[in-house]
Amino acid sequence: MILRLTAALVFLAGLGAFSAYLHMLGELPTASTEAQHLREMKDRTTSPDSADATTYEAIAALPRNLSVGEYSGIELRAVTLEGYVQHMVRAADDDVHLELVSIPRLPGEGIVRYVTAEITPRWRRGSQRWRWPRLVELFHPNFGGTTPWDSGTRRVRLTGWLLYDYEYENAPAPGRTRLASWELHPVTRIERWDDARAAFVEYPR
Repeated sequence: MILRLTAALVFLAGLGAFSAYLHMLGELPTASTEAQHLREMKDRTTSPDSADATTYEAIAALPRNLSVGEYSGIELRAVTLEGYVQHMVRAADDDVHLELVSIPRLPGEGIVRYVTAEITPRWRRGSQRWRWPRLVELFHPNFGGTTPWDSGTRRVRLTGWLLYDYEYENAPAPGRTRLASWELHPVTRIERWDDARAAFVEYPR
């Protein structure tokens, strides 16, 4: 009897924790409108018809602390941003989280303020190239793989949908290294710089 009761309590605790996790991700009807919208935007699977070249300054200047109805219109835009990946990590929801910076971070230098770009599981699914080991080899991040690389981090150009991750507006100020709460999420196209061609070349899925 005690074992059954213990097992039931453990099951209920696990179910509660799982439900709380889904609620946090915006997967349940009990989640806020903002959370559900955020999840919908993160899960986009369509490629944009066009994307505007943007800058780090332009992303930092995008409006903040708006209502969902206000910032959702901006999220209909896709942008292209050049840079270097200083950090690469797998997030809790299995996104590949990239910290994109405007200049290559040299060994021994501190963390540079960055724009977040996320490669989601939906965009990696079925791809041999957009998998963790191949992406590490492609980006040569300062952190997140075998480092340091002899040739340093690689110049890349990412295309993705704009997404406002409102949760980071409340991040502790001393630890805030993100340039903005706006992200490229999901990333829909990856290009790498080819010195021989003096041009960006697509890294296909």
